[in-house]
Amino acid sequence: MKSTLAALILTVASTAPALANKAFVSNERGNTITVIDTDTWEVTDEFFGGNRPRGITLSPDGSKLYVCASDDDLVRVFDTDTYEELPSLPSGPDPELFVISSDGRHLYIANEDDNLVTVTDTETRTILAEVPVGVEPEGMGISPDESFVVNTSETTNMAHFISTEDYEIKHNVLVDQRPRYAQYTDDGTRLFVSSEIGGTVSVMDIAPDGTPTLVKKIGFEVPGVLPEWLQPVGVKVTDDGSRVFVALGPANRVAVIDGESLEVIDYILVGQRVWQLGFTPDQQYLLTTNGNSNDITVIDVAAEKAIKSIQVGQQPWGVVVTPD
Repeated sequence: MKSTLAALILTVASTAPALANKAFVSNERGNTITVIDTDTWEVTDEFFGGNRPRGITLSPDGSKLYVCASDDDLVRVFDTDTYEELPSLPSGPDPELFVISSDGRHLYIANEDDNLVTVTDTETRTILAEVPVGVEPEGMGISPDESFVVNTSETTNMAHFISTEDYEIKHNVLVDQRPRYAQYTDDGTRLFVSSEIGGTVSVMDIAPDGTPTLVKKIGFEVPGVLPEWLQPVGVKVTDDGSRVFVALGPANRVAVIDGESLEVIDYILVGQRVWQLGFTPDQQYLLTTNGNSNDITVIDVAAEKAIKSIQVGQQPWGVVVTPD
């Protein structure tokens, strides 16, 4: 009887449907967060996200949503189940983008107006360090081993490599005009930095000690699209490193790059002024935020094809999906 019952429980558990994930979209002009069910691709909720919400991320367990409320000069925190606002975090002035440590303890925040990267402890809600960087810091990336965080400074046109041990800049790499985003591969051997006005993605090989070497700049060309509209912003890399996806802003395209050859192999038509990107946990889908059409596009990653558009709030900026 016990073995029969155990088998029944195992059968039910194995056939039970997986719980849906939630996608959270920050709407920069609407001051809201839109919530989307990733099973049905339906909008389920919308709540106040602070004044000018831009960068958005989750705690590692997915229980907390962190939002850069740029005009509030702080990071707002929400419960991802109830959407209740929790105590906010200090961020320095005009937070725009950030990354979080794997234990959820540290946020590394770019402060655009103050030329600083702020390190905030999420448990004590205190600032641990303020790191002077170049002019108009924007993008933030973190190495898989968490020994470095990378800040991109828009006006200085540099990627700054900051040691997480002593919060000192160890390397500076000159890239093209107005760098926006920094994304490591999963194995930490390569870094991609997008340059919005320069129209390129800079590729760096990363040595075991974290030292970067610039090896290539990838350009873009789309028939019928003016070169000045090809403005790389958000970047995401598949776990196996085989594909790199780049949001091309007012070109309304996501570029698909072969991760080995570093050649552009396709362009996916999405909504207007595509800005940031976010994978679902299984990387079956890639979501894009389209600021001028006020929607997100769902891309089938394996097919490299847009399959759905979903209306959200006013001027969507960032997107993140809860983990499994």
